[in-house]
Amino acid sequence: MRNPDVIIIGGGQAGLVMSRCLTARGIDHVVLERGRIGERWFSERWKSLHLLTTAAMSALPGLPHSGDPEAFMSASTFAAYLQVYAQTVDAPVICGVEVTKVEPSTRGYRVTTNAGQWLTRSVIIATGACDAPYRPSMASALSPSIVQISPTDYWEPNQLPNGGVLVVGASSTGVQLAEELHASGRPVTLAVGDHTRAPRRYRGRDIYAWMETAGILDEPPQEGGNLNAARRQPSLQLVGRADRRDLNLGTLSRRGVRLVGRLVAIDGDKAGFRGDLERTTSASHTRMVRLLDRIDACIESRGLEAQDADWAAREPFFAASEPCTVDLQQSRIGSVVWATGYVRRYPWLNVPVLDSRGEIVHRGGVATVPGLFVLGLTFLRRRRSHFIDGCGIDANEIAGHVQSYLDQAARRVA
Repeated sequence: MRNPDVIIIGGGQAGLVMSRCLTARGIDHVVLERGRIGERWFSERWKSLHLLTTAAMSALPGLPHSGDPEAFMSASTFAAYLQVYAQTVDAPVICGVEVTKVEPSTRGYRVTTNAGQWLTRSVIIATGACDAPYRPSMASALSPSIVQISPTDYWEPNQLPNGGVLVVGASSTGVQLAEELHASGRPVTLAVGDHTRAPRRYRGRDIYAWMETAGILDEPPQEGGNLNAARRQPSLQLVGRADRRDLNLGTLSRRGVRLVGRLVAIDGDKAGFRGDLERTTSASHTRMVRLLDRIDACIESRGLEAQDADWAAREPFFAASEPCTVDLQQSRIGSVVWATGYVRRYPWLNVPVLDSRGEIVHRGGVATVPGLFVLGLTFLRRRRSHFIDGCGIDANEIAGHVQSYLDQAARRVA
């Protein structure tokens, strides 16, 4: 078993594009992937899921998508694209290798796997922002008669028992699953926390295309408490569909989805909700208007071609709710979907680089211990860092840091 200069952990979009950047610099490396290339896109995404960004914004460097640049690819199509991409860039991926420990060694790091050990000078963690689905501790107090499921285990409505569904979380995942489950004929209650509403299209273009043009997606992170808040910000309430329709609390409410406030307590069959729906919907509207104002200002200041101001997109949706307790059994709610986001878990990382929340401490992807780097996290170097095309931009920059580290290590040995 050879010992490369760099080991990349993770064979998704982040790991593959980093491999391309290292190859371009002549840096010896391997990519270790626990399953197939793009495993999460195959096995941890629901059947109807499509990307939230258009094909034009969902390509990795060196392999543009064919077809309509404004289309939204399915998760399975993108998974297949990743496999083709790995072949195109000749990425040295070793599949079926699960990392069980990363620890310091005299050469740099020792990486232990189910297939043996590697010694390497540098490690790049590219396991992504959507590592493990988050489930609050209160979930353990839920009655065992009620099925609990995370989006990574959800495939389609028929896998859930008959009856109503409580969906917890109203970011892009929560609203999409609430819509799909309601369309299947199930009564759906959606527990709403902080969220960000946005129109799918605005003034004739996709909202993300305008955010890119206005420079919003490339804004760098600010250090301090604001950065932590930015990294916890929920994804926009969007869906990728051919009809480019909006999906938000207003559309769900009109279709019959019941909206309640934030879930705050569970005791067996009883679920308690905060009466904060008016506050969260009002705050969401304010954030959306602020975003659209920035886009309008960009259009006007640069004289860009755009449709007339879209006042319908700014129509407010404010919902009110009182604190309440719902008896899930009496309401015939037989399952709970935890669309409550993701956390990162690194039980195999035996390096002093994790903070109190278990997150890797880094500055722009460069960890606080020499030779350790990370890619694909939310707001890593810019707002779009966890986007597919954002990984490519970040990888090229981080590869420069990897090269500098290896050069310095070589000089120390000499």
